[in-house]
Amino acid sequence: MEKVPMLAEGYEKLTTELKELRAERPKIVDAIEEARAHGDLSENAEYHAAKERQGQVEAMIGDIESKVTRAQIIDPKTLSGDRVVFGATVTLLDDDDKPVKYQIVGETEAEAAKGRISYSSPLGRALIGKDLGDEVEVTVPSGDKFYLIEKIQYI
Repeated sequence: MEKVPMLAEGYEKLTTELKELRAERPKIVDAIEEARAHGDLSENAEYHAAKERQGQVEAMIGDIESKVTRAQIIDPKTLSGDRVVFGATVTLLDDDDKPVKYQIVGETEAEAAKGRISYSSPLGRALIGKDLGDEVEVTVPSGDKFYLIEKIQYI
């Protein structure tokens, strides 16, 4: 079984979401029972909506439970070095020598707008294993981009 790397805050977020979804289960069952009491199920929109929601919630619970049981929690503060690894915060210089800063995080924690990219994203994959001062080429939908690794931090 493949481990899923994530930060502690990502793990907490997943476990909180899992608790909320589990708490929603009885409400869905109640909604199904109430809709069933209305009679003919073939034309009962409330019943079909509740059953569909039940399927969505169960699928989400299964997905989150899988990630939580396979979680490998990594604390970046315990890491060091001049090589980019999971959890590192990397400052890059783009083609115009403009600095951009990203933290390499798990898939469930990624938010590019907040400077958090997944280790499995094109840029994340290109950065992992690189050293301070290395040049990185990334192919993205808009074309090839080149970066220079200016700083690596573990914060």
